[in-house]
Amino acid sequence: MDYARFVRLRRPVWEAFEAQLADIRDVRGRLRRAGYGTLEDMALRYRQVLHDHALAGARFPGTAAARRLQSLALEGTRRLTGEGRQRPAGLRTFFNRTFPSAFQRQLGLLGIVVALFLLAAVWGLTMAALRPEIGFAFLGPEAIRGLEEGQLWTSSLVTTVPPALSSSGIATNNLTVALTAWSGGVLAGLVPLYVVLLNGLMLGAILGVTLHYSMAGELLRFISAHGMLELTLILVSATAGLSLGRALVAAGDRPRAQAAREAGRDSLAVLLGCLPWFVVLALVEVFVSPSPEVPAGVKLILGLALEGAFLALALRPSQQESSEPAI
Repeated sequence: MDYARFVRLRRPVWEAFEAQLADIRDVRGRLRRAGYGTLEDMALRYRQVLHDHALAGARFPGTAAARRLQSLALEGTRRLTGEGRQRPAGLRTFFNRTFPSAFQRQLGLLGIVVALFLLAAVWGLTMAALRPEIGFAFLGPEAIRGLEEGQLWTSSLVTTVPPALSSSGIATNNLTVALTAWSGGVLAGLVPLYVVLLNGLMLGAILGVTLHYSMAGELLRFISAHGMLELTLILVSATAGLSLGRALVAAGDRPRAQAAREAGRDSLAVLLGCLPWFVVLALVEVFVSPSPEVPAGVKLILGLALEGAFLALALRPSQQESSEPAI
């Protein structure tokens, strides 16, 4: 039996079992009140799903049907054995299981996003080195005048604007970028790609301009405490939006609504896992990054520690979350 015929013949069974699982998931206690005939029907379809899962794993590994059957088998086992009576998940469960699992399912796409960002950054740096006026367009005349006087535009964070207002503005700006990249995923992933390429181009161009004025060291010293994690969070948020766009454009042999629903769940989990870090970064960018009293080594160590803490949380093993469907 070839793959297309297998999916065509067996899909009605999978969809019927999915509908039964959704029914008992939506109404608490429905399984306990179900009649004998309903339970027999579910048990029969459950055995058929297990059989198809084994067949797909042996003959068609890695296909969308194999992944769908794996999720159905896991969900069916969890529901029919009573594991669904667990206590509602809270923040601890979210950050220990849900967020890491969703993040790790998007690692392949994140690698592509990082590569595009680095490519855009190198392009911006090259263009600004050859034609500095390109970088001037990103900074504006006031920032350029400051560079000509040997001063970064970031000095205003500690001289002219109250820290509370600065941190609020920085957090709002970063959250706006992240939310734009994430929500724009519904437009076939075009907005996340735009955000990634634009931010890479801006970073490279600005670095090129500061090199032109021999201020690149000051810029790197300023961003060392917050820059690594800030860029990581923006790229991760863009990846979450791009995963949703990918599900809408290329759903495979799954129903598009199902693919979008599964991708949307993971996408939202990743975004929610990133949001608290933006608040931490805003405080660091206001009180630590521009402060001349904090040594450059301390800033770098803090930046590495923040990046390491986020990655340790996102990449932690989460085997107990395996009951969620794999995308």
